[in-house]
Amino acid sequence: MKAPRLAWAITGSGHYIEECLEFMLGLDNVDCYLSQAGEEVLKMYGVNINDIKAKMPVYRDKAASAPPVGLFYKGYYHTFVMAPTTSNTVAKCVLGIADSLATNLYSQAGKCRIESIVYPCDIAPEMETTAPGHKKVMVYPRPVDLEATDKMRTFPYTQVVESVDDLKTAVIRRLVSLS
Repeated sequence: MKAPRLAWAITGSGHYIEECLEFMLGLDNVDCYLSQAGEEVLKMYGVNINDIKAKMPVYRDKAASAPPVGLFYKGYYHTFVMAPTTSNTVAKCVLGIADSLATNLYSQAGKCRIESIVYPCDIAPEMETTAPGHKKVMVYPRPVDLEATDKMRTFPYTQVVESVDDLKTAVIRRLVSLS
């Protein structure tokens, strides 16, 4: 078997998606997983999926049972990253709902005691984000979304990060710890 890889899921959040993508595409030994909403959002931000496919394997949310999650049980992945992550995905993960590719990946990573690094789109009562077209906008997450993010912080094998810089630091620290 090849050396374990990093699994990276993109959900339907546009929160600093271009910066997350730039970082992900600069890493080696990564497999990209796209939720259906993630694919839609990439198009809204002008990202061509073929550009991602040229640099790494891309798995899409096309099957009800999310077959690629079995790779966690085979030791194929050492880390799971979900960035950026929608409030919907965070809420499902916190409730233990695994009905999509991204939520299944998070669930299986946890069951296999594989570290997850999650960058939620809702991390503060008011935040600046980038809308399609590179326009900066203010958003005001609901209390329920902030509560789900806080709950996720308590999960074992899960590190919640609050910025792209924190994401980069966490991933690099994880990769260094494995080398």
